[in-house]
Amino acid sequence: MSALDAESAAAIDFAVAAYREDGEWTVSTLPPRAATELDVLVRALAQLPSEVGTLGMVSVDEDFFVLARVSGRHVRLLLSDVGAATESPLARAVLQHLELPPPDDDDDQIQPAGDLGIVADLGLSATQLGAMCDEVDLYPDEVLGEIAERLGFGRQFDDMLDSALA
Repeated sequence: MSALDAESAAAIDFAVAAYREDGEWTVSTLPPRAATELDVLVRALAQLPSEVGTLGMVSVDEDFFVLARVSGRHVRLLLSDVGAATESPLARAVLQHLELPPPDDDDDQIQPAGDLGIVADLGLSATQLGAMCDEVDLYPDEVLGEIAERLGFGRQFDDMLDSALA
């Protein structure tokens, strides 16, 4: 692991996958490298079975999160704060995948980028998810926990976080 990779990995709060099989949600941790490299994250999510596409949730430096949904070759992404791309290789990779320009260094406005409708078919509308991303008083783990709760796997998410962060 290079110094840059180690620095990126140190900034990761957690990375989890959530998938639904036979009507039941399962939440599991992802390997550290999956949280620092978008292509590795997508490959890791594609390996898991799911009826609705596998969700990936990555919290970085208590500052922003990436929400990914992989179903076959179809990849949908949401970056909670486009400004994170000025410092985070993962956030930059998300913007590149979305074919969006990098943010200005002097733009301090928190703004999501990507697919706000990423989980609309699972019960959380684009408007609701956008409002959650705009809530500046919440940390990424709190927003991701709320997303998990609304989608029906809040308990599994909380249990996984408790064990991963213990």
